Amino acid sequence: MGSDDTPAPGAATRESATRARTRRAILDAAVSVLTADHSASLGDVAEAAGVGRTTVHRYFPERSDLLAAIGTDVRDRVAAAADRARLDEGPAPEAMERLCLEYFELGDRMLLLYDVPQFVAWSGIEEESAADLSLLALVRRGQQDGTLDPEVDVSWLQDVMWALLYAAWIQARDQGTPKHTALSLCLRTLRKAVAP
Repeated sequence: MGSDDTPAPGAATRESATRARTRRAILDAAVSVLTADHSASLGDVAEAAGVGRTTVHRYFPERSDLLAAIGTDVRDRVAAAADRARLDEGPAPEAMERLCLEYFELGDRMLLLYDVPQFVAWSGIEEESAADLSLLALVRRGQQDGTLDPEVDVSWLQDVMWALLYAAWIQARDQGTPKHTALSLCLRTLRKAVAP
């Protein structure tokens, strides 16, 4: 192999970074496009991402591949949000509010996950994740130290938190409520729901 065939130093890294950016652009565009129109085509996604349809097909040969990638991306973002919330630090109610703040930013992705029927078949959606287990541990800790209602089932409080987030997302999306107002309502109601 001659020196002309040798890749320039860092070329593979640049290519990997470019591929990662392109993949991210496609996923972000897909969330935006599919949120507006659940039946949008891969061509619509390509146009929104600013790439050719063949590029989208190179990354995601079928629509189901794209939907599966969005599902995986959402799961990864939920895990990262739970990590950023530092659930093992400080009083449980404050940690739970930090988690809501982090999760609230995932609204478009979470609503898409709930709204698009194909996501229901995604195998990972019904499994308890590390983020779920961390939240349940947080609720137990708060119940033990008296900062969260000890009379309510742990999984009920988890479901209440998700239901309030869903209500806030819908309020912002469908009713035009400013996001900060919807989030404030969510947190205020959560405080009352979990109070001892």
